[in-house]
Amino acid sequence: MTPRPTVCLDVGSGWVKALGIDADGDPTGCAQHLTTPHDLLEGVLAAATAVGLDGPLTPRRGSESDAELLACSSAGGGLRLAVVGQDRLATTEAGYRVARSAGARVVHVQAGLLEPGGVRALRASRPDVVLLVDGVDAAAEGTLLRNAARLARARVRAPIVLAVHAPVRSDALALLKSTGRTVLATDAVLRSAGEVVPEPARAAVAELLGGHLVGGRGSATTARFRRLARQATPGAVRRGVIELARSRGAGAGALLVIDVGSSTTDVYSALPPTGPDDEPEVNWSTAEADLGMRPTSAGILTEGQSEGLVDPVEADLLMPAVLRLAEETDFLPDDPGGRAEDRRLVALASVLAARRHLRVAGEALGEVGIGLVVLSGGVFRQPDQVGMEAVRRTVRTDPVLRGLLEHCPMAVDDGFALAPAGLLAGRGRIKAARTVLDAAIAPDAG
Repeated sequence: MTPRPTVCLDVGSGWVKALGIDADGDPTGCAQHLTTPHDLLEGVLAAATAVGLDGPLTPRRGSESDAELLACSSAGGGLRLAVVGQDRLATTEAGYRVARSAGARVVHVQAGLLEPGGVRALRASRPDVVLLVDGVDAAAEGTLLRNAARLARARVRAPIVLAVHAPVRSDALALLKSTGRTVLATDAVLRSAGEVVPEPARAAVAELLGGHLVGGRGSATTARFRRLARQATPGAVRRGVIELARSRGAGAGALLVIDVGSSTTDVYSALPPTGPDDEPEVNWSTAEADLGMRPTSAGILTEGQSEGLVDPVEADLLMPAVLRLAEETDFLPDDPGGRAEDRRLVALASVLAARRHLRVAGEALGEVGIGLVVLSGGVFRQPDQVGMEAVRRTVRTDPVLRGLLEHCPMAVDDGFALAPAGLLAGRGRIKAARTVLDAAIAPDAG
């Protein structure tokens, strides 16, 4: 088949990014447009047209002279997680541990028997997922079964992650499924007094994230949009990360990518291939729904203070900017002070998300050594090179990250390359994917 021009689209919760690619695989320009939540296709068409798409939005174009359209989406943003359990302290801890790194944030906690008022409060929190946990004392089984029965009858249509002990799991599952609820059953999060094991439930929540990201929240054109963007952005970026790791070759060190978005901050890593024709050995990804740069930006300050990166004075100074970013999701600071606050927030989000990622993948990455860090996201495309160097320095010299990153080369994905490279590689266009990556990602000296 004769190669055609291509338009690659990444539809985020805040911005649509578009990259034009000619028939030879060379980038021809990139553009972005605000995501239009009530009609996703409006913002998509504006961004696609800016890089040369001429005609209707369809996944496959008819003529060989027409542009091919490849799209991925994270328009739905992070998951809103509600937690229902027995003891408030344990239930809260379970929810936060499960949500972390799975692309979710806790928006409601309900402890004890779920009464009508509790159901109303749960519905009012607009959850995308409900995590149902039990407890460890003698009353736990009865509370769980009553809560499962109440949820089965309630007008709460979000999927339910049932993370409870095996002896009672089948009965709770039968209650929930009797009314057609979507349920993912896993091992218990609360195993014994003081023991929290979030990994199985976290994996279930992460599994639900992909479908949520693609559709977008509140779109009037969800069905049409899903036909256009059939892949979640993290999947495309993961494929782009693999292609970048493969192109760097064996012995180049592991790859770490920090992607700071409007709703989430995602971190990806891959070990290098062991030989010239091998795939990178392992690929990890984590998603932090409380560390985004717009609706969830307050989480950056909360977690920054918790981790000792932000003192109360700095938190007070940054809070007005955070409140504005959260309320005006289309706001872009146009003065030096505002851009500096943006850079400080993106540096904090990067450090916090990387710390969490290393709790998952740090041992393996430390054994190989990290050979390149790639920073991605809208703030990183600011033209202020001095300011960007300050962001790099913050990431490199963080007390937790310094051992791995202090002398590590860094690159900024300022040409919007990773998701398009993944989309292209997924269609077998490896040469074009490599061209896109080479054009956009140039490491510094470290």
